[in-house]
Amino acid sequence: MSDFWSEIFKNKVIWVSFLSWVIAQGAKIVRGVIKEKRFNFSWLLGTGGMPSSHSSAVTALAVCLGAELGFSSPFFALACIFALVTMFDAQTWRRSIGVQAKILNRIMDDIQEGRAIEDTKLKELVGHTPVEVFVGALIGVIIPMMFYR
Repeated sequence: MSDFWSEIFKNKVIWVSFLSWVIAQGAKIVRGVIKEKRFNFSWLLGTGGMPSSHSSAVTALAVCLGAELGFSSPFFALACIFALVTMFDAQTWRRSIGVQAKILNRIMDDIQEGRAIEDTKLKELVGHTPVEVFVGALIGVIIPMMFYR
């Protein structure tokens, strides 16, 4: 079992991909603190917002695999398809879920004005805009380039 952990800690692909995610998520936190003048704990692991940390991580994964195994390898191709599906999902389905949540929350507000109904609101920021996905992917390209020169 000790070999397992030592192998994991030596896996550059995992750590560079994770670092890319941390940088993108950290950028969201810094942006939120500057914008709202306060810290919100939900920003640590929350979804949505600028930049997309999901896009950053999956793009970094693809770039790392390309750098390690070759950009013509089937593993790079697999990672690229995985990244494209993840980014497409982030800006379409997850975004539309957020729009639906916003509408449902407005309906709940209208109902509550007539009656005292207590319900929790749905999270409205679920998905990403294309720009948020692009910036996340850009981070996912830049960070691995710093480690694979």
